[in-house]
Amino acid sequence: MPDQRDVPGPTPLPMSPATLAVTTGRPPREPDQPLNVPITLASTYVAGGDIDYGRYGNPTWSAFEDTLGALEGGRCLAFSTGMAAVTTVLDLVGQGAKVVLPKHAYQGSLMAVADLEARGRLVSRLVDITDTAAVVAECQDAALVWLESPTNPALEVADIETIAAAAHEAGAYVVVDNTFATPLLQQPIPLGADIVVHSATKYLAGHSDALIGALVTADDELHEVLKGRRALAGATPGTMEAWLAVRGMRTLHLRVERAQANAQTLVTRLREHPAVAEVRYPGFGGIVAIVLAEGELAADLLVRKTRIWVHATSLGGVESTFERRRRWRTESPTIPVALVRMSVGIEDVEDLWSDLETALDTLTAGPPR
Repeated sequence: MPDQRDVPGPTPLPMSPATLAVTTGRPPREPDQPLNVPITLASTYVAGGDIDYGRYGNPTWSAFEDTLGALEGGRCLAFSTGMAAVTTVLDLVGQGAKVVLPKHAYQGSLMAVADLEARGRLVSRLVDITDTAAVVAECQDAALVWLESPTNPALEVADIETIAAAAHEAGAYVVVDNTFATPLLQQPIPLGADIVVHSATKYLAGHSDALIGALVTADDELHEVLKGRRALAGATPGTMEAWLAVRGMRTLHLRVERAQANAQTLVTRLREHPAVAEVRYPGFGGIVAIVLAEGELAADLLVRKTRIWVHATSLGGVESTFERRRRWRTESPTIPVALVRMSVGIEDVEDLWSDLETALDTLTAGPPR
């Protein structure tokens, strides 16, 4: 009888992103192996292998990295937070080099660039990401072009492929923050991105319980450079956080599908409500933005009048959250003061609408008689 170890395994089959999210990053399918990757609590490893020390790798990180890398079409590196991933990329920009980025973007990214510019490390150019011709023109002498699509919180969509081609022709690297879209709705690497950034705290982990970030690249040399910077900065994720993120990604396709369906239903109804002056939605995903007709005070009242929707600053979890973005003094002044960013969760959509409609109705009701 042949040794089972000598019997070739099944031929790999092409798999959809939903299947990759469930099956990638698991232990070998051998007798008595756990089905899910265990939490490896180790700072020190026996010498002679690929890890050597806890700042260089961890089997639990690897499960997360393998899964996200397969979904994005590249090699992934896990970081302690999304901001650790952001600042690692910006650290590679040469002295005095030019960085192009959206005027509406994640506050942390904008603040990190502004801080480096204030210290003379780089020069930034803020652009309207929807004006493709203007962005392409700014690429000419740039070292790095940073894109968000959809943008946070304005939900503008960029022509990634056209901008990436122009940036590469000018010799610039292209980075795309794919946190809002997730790799299930958008894959920037085939569109020309050199690096994809994720705040995996959001949709990837998906349960509002883990701080973790990630970078993905299809360039092996760039991967090694980023890995070295991660080790030098000590920007490594916690093992529990990596395990939670892996577990979260197993249901990513289900959560994104449900959140998107809920968002599309709510968008249709919100556009008809008299308390809402504007609805912003890129046509996909679970993030919606509304501008209240009665202004800033109405927006502040709305987020305090609901029972299901939670007033919170994060997004991408199973629960529905929202906030008035200009409550933060560091938010862009070109974001309307009455804009409320909504992260639509996976609750029953009729319950979400009933809660929201009741709160909106109070904003349009006349004074009591």
